[in-house]
Amino acid sequence: MTPQQRPGTPAPPPSAAQEGAAVSLTDPRTPLAPEPAARWERPALLALLLVTAALYLWSLSASGYANQFYSAAVQAGSESWKAFFFGSSDAANSITVDKPPAALWPMALSVRLFGLSSWAILVPEALMGVAAVGVLHGAVRRRFGAGAGLLAGGALAVTPVAALMFRFNNPDALLCLLMVGAIACVLRALADGRTKWLVPAGVCFGLGFLTKTLQAWLILPPLAVVYACCAPVALRRRFGQLLLAGLAIVVSAGWWVALVELWPAASRPYIGGSQHNSFLELTFGYNGFGRITGNETGSVGGGGGRPGGGGWGETGITRLFSSDMGGQISWLLPAALILLVAGVTVLWRARRAVAAEQAGQRAEFLVWGGALLMTFTTFSFMSGIFHQYYNIALAPYIAALVGMGAALLWRRGGRSAALVLAGTVAVTAGWSFVLLNRSPDWLPWLRWTVAALGLLAALGLLLPVRAGAAARKEAAAAEGLPVADGARVSEGAPVADGAPPTDGAPASDGVPASGRASVRAPVRASRRVAVLAAGLGVMTALAGPVAYTLDTVNTPKGGSIITAGPTVQGGMGGAGGGFPGGRMRGRTGGVPGAGQGGAAGQALPPGQGGQGRMPGGTQGANPPPQRAGKQGQFPAPGARGRQAGRPGFPGGRGGFGERGAGRMGGLLNGSKVSDRAKALLEKDADDYTWAAAAIGSQNAASYQLATEKPVMAIGGFNGSDPSPTLARFKEYVADGKIHYFIAGGQGGQGGQGGPGGGRGGSSQITSWVAKTFQKVTVGDATFYDLTRKG
Repeated sequence: MTPQQRPGTPAPPPSAAQEGAAVSLTDPRTPLAPEPAARWERPALLALLLVTAALYLWSLSASGYANQFYSAAVQAGSESWKAFFFGSSDAANSITVDKPPAALWPMALSVRLFGLSSWAILVPEALMGVAAVGVLHGAVRRRFGAGAGLLAGGALAVTPVAALMFRFNNPDALLCLLMVGAIACVLRALADGRTKWLVPAGVCFGLGFLTKTLQAWLILPPLAVVYACCAPVALRRRFGQLLLAGLAIVVSAGWWVALVELWPAASRPYIGGSQHNSFLELTFGYNGFGRITGNETGSVGGGGGRPGGGGWGETGITRLFSSDMGGQISWLLPAALILLVAGVTVLWRARRAVAAEQAGQRAEFLVWGGALLMTFTTFSFMSGIFHQYYNIALAPYIAALVGMGAALLWRRGGRSAALVLAGTVAVTAGWSFVLLNRSPDWLPWLRWTVAALGLLAALGLLLPVRAGAAARKEAAAAEGLPVADGARVSEGAPVADGAPPTDGAPASDGVPASGRASVRAPVRASRRVAVLAAGLGVMTALAGPVAYTLDTVNTPKGGSIITAGPTVQGGMGGAGGGFPGGRMRGRTGGVPGAGQGGAAGQALPPGQGGQGRMPGGTQGANPPPQRAGKQGQFPAPGARGRQAGRPGFPGGRGGFGERGAGRMGGLLNGSKVSDRAKALLEKDADDYTWAAAAIGSQNAASYQLATEKPVMAIGGFNGSDPSPTLARFKEYVADGKIHYFIAGGQGGQGGQGGPGGGRGGSSQITSWVAKTFQKVTVGDATFYDLTRKG
């Protein structure tokens, strides 16, 4: 509405110059607040959520118990409230998992309600994914419109690593949801300066700490700085609000930490992942700064801080674009970085009537961008344990920036905006070609289609730039007048349909009324071309991630290290995620000597490896039989799998098939439990505290999930934790608390307690049992009856 226009009167039609020209990229006078909700918005959001739910729930039970390490703790928590509280690996509370228990709680409650099954464990994770998409949509939509929210939500839903982890039972799914929720609350606080939004943001960060400790606080510094600088309240009040948010973090996380640290150690489970039975040690060591430096006592790859990332891949700015990581997360990463820079540039100077709105939009770019850059930098240079699936943390930040940036530039229009959008589409299509080319035998037509359509979309976004300018010149020349005499004209693509004209443009555009019709016709046609090109650009940008995601949801996943999408050249890890850094002998892409292992215990023909199949062991417990995934198979002769060209075993040991491999049989995946072995353990199991004991959590988890009886995990996840000691184990046996000892497993890295730490307790226990008790062989499994001397 112009200053001369009265309220309630219709706006005058745009002039030819306004019809054919868009505002400049850096013009601060275009109102960008989203319009009132259109009738299509709610159905579109509902469709997005339903499609996401269908995607994440599709064939969900094919993955069986997924990561049995966490599934066993879920089963324990469903049987014992004490195990529920501490996150114990078994209902008898011998040792906890190596994370806080918050991620286990929703799954354990589900199992309590519906019984132990793959669906009861994994459906809560899928619903977290749907919730994350919905919260992200709402956070982006508030200032950037429904289109931006839908684009951001859709991009998150089809990010391969997000689809992977929202169908899996690792803590990363809950952490992702909590981080999206925390940012959404901070953005609401930035909008109105109210403390009531900062407090729930602090609660999200506190619960995030109880999910995955210090990783939840990676994005705290940029969010706090942005709020301190940009909140619409007095500076003193800002710092007071931040202190209250910090108090909310301390309370929501500290209550559990305080109880665990004050609880008498003799009456609680050992804190898994620590070397001295301390949660604080676990927080700041193995799960904390050790991940940054590489000094992770007790880790399979710790104890050194080796240059270049050691056994966990090369560190550096290109790490997340590498063969191992690129297909998981980086499809839209270049676009997000480009649009972050463009968005901040557009909104840097906020003036006049739209200053508050633009300042709010700028703050949102800084929040999402700060979270992205902080997480990206940390992941790129950390030397400790780093798995491909950690990249889910980046997914919502990338998706938000893509939705916000694309909407901002589209609404602004202008030559510069069109160039940035076209360049972003071209770069995204080119990078998608590179990523798809890493799997040359997988959908070979897709990479060429993406490249061709991406180029076409980029050209389509540029076409209106010249069309609008040419139309204006022709209309002016027809009347023999100079173009835009006294008017402000900028060549560029027209603003989107429904976008308001630029306030403050001169009433006369330099083109007589008789020439306006000749301007509007080609301009409207160019708008339609721009809309079609934008739609094609979105489809092109998402084609690769969608293909990877569909491959992921159709392939069962199991084990400790999993990856999304097809096998790639030069990467590491199998379909289920082989051991990081392990060089494979024989045919690449599989595990030599792996005769069994599919998704969750499915047997495969000899010569084929399952997902994450480890030499000397099989995968899965005994959920209902599952089909084998195509990623678990060897590629064609001569093909290079994920293991090709990777460094040796972490810590300098040999890779798979070499000296160190045979001792790692149960580290990443458990064992297939036969019916006879299950019957053996179930017999008289109720007369004992633990039906059996096994080295390492994965081995123990397999038998615990098969029998639903407590199985002690000696040494915790890696077999390197000093729990129990040999003396303590002898006491348990003397008191008749353990029936069987299950032979095999990683044995604490061959009895050395794991590289970089441990006290050799598991090796000592194994030797004592073998010398003292009677061996019982059931099929391929070997047990020792701890009630009968040998």
